[in-house]
Amino acid sequence: MAQISIEGMEFHAYHGCFAEEQMIGTRFIVDLFLDVDTSTAEQSDALHDTVNYLTVYQVVKKEMMVNSKLLEHVGRRILDAVKSHFPAVKHATIKVRKMNPPLGGKMDFVSVTLEA
Repeated sequence: MAQISIEGMEFHAYHGCFAEEQMIGTRFIVDLFLDVDTSTAEQSDALHDTVNYLTVYQVVKKEMMVNSKLLEHVGRRILDAVKSHFPAVKHATIKVRKMNPPLGGKMDFVSVTLEA
């Protein structure tokens, strides 16, 4: 078993409960960790024997473009889509960060981490 990680995926998206967030959008960073049996790919050196990172990124990007109010909702949609597209993924963890959230004070980000 191996863990494939795709970290620091950046998106400009329109997630949030406030009307301004839905109109202006903000920057999000997504980290995804996938537990996969890579033993066949380790021997074959063939892309079709593992999870294609480009395809994973495209799945994440597609879900990030669908507006949601909550990070929890975005994260769950991404996990569900990734597991649906890649049956070889045994377990997945995602961290979705909203950078510079409009909470009335200075902070780098808020985040949610989910597992499936």
